[in-house]
Amino acid sequence: MTGAVDNTVNTLDVTMAVVVGGLFTIGFHLMLQRSLMRIVLGFILLGHGTNMLLLVAGGTPGLPPVLEGRPVDPAEPADPLPQAMALTSIIITFGLTAFLMALAYRSWRLSGSDEVRDDVEDRRIDIALQRAGADEVSGPSGAPGGPGPDDGGGPGDEDDDEGGGAPDRRDDDGTAPGDHR
Repeated sequence: MTGAVDNTVNTLDVTMAVVVGGLFTIGFHLMLQRSLMRIVLGFILLGHGTNMLLLVAGGTPGLPPVLEGRPVDPAEPADPLPQAMALTSIIITFGLTAFLMALAYRSWRLSGSDEVRDDVEDRRIDIALQRAGADEVSGPSGAPGGPGPDDGGGPGDEDDDEGGGAPDRRDDDGTAPGDHR
């Protein structure tokens, strides 16, 4: 029977697809953690998952693109584009991983911890939420973090332009950022 389509599923492709899904899932989970090393490891796993996805998308392997001494049917050789994209992805992932590790090391040297701390704005919104006792605090324009019901926007507010000078930026322990020795 000529012209019949082969509908069998290649178990290697299914296995690779499951592994790619697992790498993406674990990578995203690690990137959502507070530890910088876990974020870097999650980024590395995402890079590996992307490389495997490119190789799976390349389809079944074929003949080498160049064969000496015999003519090659254009439908027989393997597509070199997914392999070239995977190689490019490996190089980009390596460079970004080195950069992220340098940033994580610098952050650890400055603060003594690899935990990502809350932003000042996040803390202000959290305090406003606790004060209001509501699930969401919205300002007059509907934007989260605006003046809440108990927040009159009085003196000392971060949005106050009349105070002059820079706001006091201190860590939880009362020291200036980067002053941990």
